Amino acid sequence: MAFTVHDILYAKRKGLKHSSEEIKSLVNGYVAGDVADYQVSAWLMAACINGLDSDETSALTQAMVDSGETIDLSSLGGTTVDKHSTGGIGDKTTLVLVPLLASASLTVAKMSGRGLGITGGTIDKLESIPGFSVNLSKEQFLDQARRIGCVVAGQTANLAPADKKIYALRDVTATVDCIPLIAASVMSKKIASGAKTILLDVKSGSGAFMKDIESARELADTMIDIGRAAGRRTIAVISDMDQPLGLAVGNSVEVAEAIDTLKGNGPSDLTELCIELASLLCNAACPENGISRTQIEELLSSGAALLKFRQMIEAQDGDSKVLDDTSLLPQAKFSLSVYAKSSGYITAVDAERIGRAACLLGAGRSRKEDQIDPTAGVLLRKKIGDQIEAGEELAVLVWSGNISPEPAVLSAESAFSIGAHAPESKPLIQDKLGF
Repeated sequence: MAFTVHDILYAKRKGLKHSSEEIKSLVNGYVAGDVADYQVSAWLMAACINGLDSDETSALTQAMVDSGETIDLSSLGGTTVDKHSTGGIGDKTTLVLVPLLASASLTVAKMSGRGLGITGGTIDKLESIPGFSVNLSKEQFLDQARRIGCVVAGQTANLAPADKKIYALRDVTATVDCIPLIAASVMSKKIASGAKTILLDVKSGSGAFMKDIESARELADTMIDIGRAAGRRTIAVISDMDQPLGLAVGNSVEVAEAIDTLKGNGPSDLTELCIELASLLCNAACPENGISRTQIEELLSSGAALLKFRQMIEAQDGDSKVLDDTSLLPQAKFSLSVYAKSSGYITAVDAERIGRAACLLGAGRSRKEDQIDPTAGVLLRKKIGDQIEAGEELAVLVWSGNISPEPAVLSAESAFSIGAHAPESKPLIQDKLGF
């Protein structure tokens, strides 16, 4: 049956269900230039208001996958896995998890993005390693994954191009926070990237896009359904982002912390999350040959994961000497401490405000074309539950640009809450779904 763009818009405005053919026609027409921005904007708003069911969301995802090239990892052999985080403050998990998984004989061929706003990007962090190249051809990407088992590169322009066009409209039409649209955006890139097993780390809390656990669960369930409909093993965890992950927030400072973690000296929360995610992903990908948590811990403590990171850095033209001496990473010219004004216990560390402080110092960007300061960031000295005395350091701000640090100081100061009693501990991983 023939239908027009007007028919599609009218149907969703009335809350009717689309066929997969209607969604495919809309997406293909937009990529080809036959459907106007204002028409897709109208559809996005109608979809936000009236919703998309699981069939429509899967159809939208597949249409975005089919809008560009896909990566076929079947030639690599072995077990291919991927991990996606919905974004958080201090989330350098990929830098530890990818080499850790490769040391467990899994193949991780991962495409990552840049940071925007207060949420950092893996590609920006890796580029703070001198010489590190994130721009790989498809052939280089696959060859490296085949040779050493791990590669992290920037997303190609032809991977799910419909998603890039649609996201640009969502950003300016107040339709970013629609769960079906978020899920389709994430999963179109994951499916196009080719891995057979996908782990989703959905963040929940002040520093996350999903502020509460109920919304995080809804997003995770939606993405799991999409992944499984596309024939991918898909699992998810909900992890806490009410406070930053680890102690470092920025780019080069997060790389240094990831290196410490690969040497067995990382913060307890980051180490725990990486070990748990690695264990879950290994067992989801290879249920018949499960790898125990103890074995994952041994791969980290033995230096096997660190060796994989060294191989990955060298394969992508980076200076692997940073693993032996982190002072070879970009270093800040300036630093300023933030001090406690009272004694007691840290009851909250607002991740969003810490992320904003780092962004104000130059660690983030407000527009995709903005340049970042790789040295800028926030180094936490205290986290939730820690005891503190008045006048003691809460955090250290670092940067190199010609900026006034006062706004960042105010944001960092306001992130910390101090009370008379230690708060109840909260689990880092709040839920597991799809198991």
